Amino acid sequence: MMKFMKKFASVLILLSLSLSLAACTKTAETKGNEVKVTEGKPEEKTENTTSDVSTVKEFKFGKVKIQALGGGACGAPSYIAFEKGFFAEEGLDVELVSGNLDELKTGLATGEFLVTNGDFQWFPSIQQGLDLRVIGGLHKGCIKLVIPPNSPIKTAADLKGKNIGVDEVGGTPMSVASVVLANAGIDPEKGVTWKQFPLDQLTQAVDNGEVDAFAAWDPFGTLAVKEHGYTILSDISTDPIFADKSCCFLYSTQKQLEKNPEKIAAIARAYQKAADWIRDNPEETAQIEIEKKYVATGDKELLTELISSYDFEYTTDAARSDVKYFAEQLSKTGFVKKDTNAEEFTAQVYYDILKK
Repeated sequence: MMKFMKKFASVLILLSLSLSLAACTKTAETKGNEVKVTEGKPEEKTENTTSDVSTVKEFKFGKVKIQALGGGACGAPSYIAFEKGFFAEEGLDVELVSGNLDELKTGLATGEFLVTNGDFQWFPSIQQGLDLRVIGGLHKGCIKLVIPPNSPIKTAADLKGKNIGVDEVGGTPMSVASVVLANAGIDPEKGVTWKQFPLDQLTQAVDNGEVDAFAAWDPFGTLAVKEHGYTILSDISTDPIFADKSCCFLYSTQKQLEKNPEKIAAIARAYQKAADWIRDNPEETAQIEIEKKYVATGDKELLTELISSYDFEYTTDAARSDVKYFAEQLSKTGFVKKDTNAEEFTAQVYYDILKK
């Protein structure tokens, strides 16, 4: 897996630096990589603006593209900052777009986007030279490692020699499961077999006997528990290995932090306001995400439960500590170099724009 991860990180860098900007401007009708929003409603070939622009006479920082995670509760800070006017309050005329992992990184590398939402899956690419900086933590939770009913597997240690399903070899659920394995004394590179399936086919893969457990983004792990009687081996919102630590961060680049510090600080403040609002209003957050079609589900109760479990909070000093912690954990697994000096890595990666 270590060889794979090195190759994986290198490919990401090449993609990030060489993909055309056109890759980030596909419409929803083509590949679904971008959804432009005006007042929270999808529009075709229109320029979106911050939701509450009627109360703002002038935007100090002008138009800004924010690339948010599409289709998941994880993207709530971007959606709420837009819908509740927090971007506008900070002088930002925001256009929300969504995209895949490579488009997120490409947009940052080219300056198309000043910030984006990401997780510790990006740490290997940073070690390979990609210009990415963590400027704050966003929330906890969102990934679960689960086993089917009547499984002989009772603890993480029982996964030795088993087949584990993931949606992407080298992806974040795999990195989470690898940390769980390493802490249970299992070599994640040699002690298990990883098998890749689409997220909506993981339970079927278990039924077919192809995998013994799977790690997945919400809501798939949660739905397996609620609808199919699965048991959670690790929920990163509650598992002591991960609890109270941000899994998702706000990223920028050193180049943009030096070029546009005031604008990025304004974006960070908007995210801070949004995270506070989400934490106090999880049910209304879920309602907004459903009504504005930011998420695929219409299950308000489930979405509210997930949002509540993520403990949304924009963190700074805690985010720095979390970067260091996950660098240490991932060095046990091969996702980052095993000789990584976590303190030096954190000093390189973390940048608190709100204190500058």
